[in-house]
Amino acid sequence: MPIIRAHTGIINQINVFTVPEGGQDALIAYLGEAARVASEVPGWLSASLHKSLDGTRVVNYAQSADGAAARRVFDRLAGAGMIDGNKAYGEATPGLYEVVFTLER
Repeated sequence: MPIIRAHTGIINQINVFTVPEGGQDALIAYLGEAARVASEVPGWLSASLHKSLDGTRVVNYAQSADGAAARRVFDRLAGAGMIDGNKAYGEATPGLYEVVFTLER
């Protein structure tokens, strides 16, 4: 389960993909397989996939325990060809983030 709390040290990788019309489901299946591969890496915590209601984007929200774990996950996925492989499904805009503020009821 994702942990969304400020100042935990958890690294959040947020990757927004722009996909061609009808391309969401194929990318989601591919990213689901990538998440299963990544889940074997020590320090990997979670992955959550989101699809936009207009059908043009997919967001991958993945968490690692810290920066070193995030690097191990990236290296594992790159070594398996999964980073380059996702380019076949759409254009990616990745970034690493830390949570600095949350508000809940």
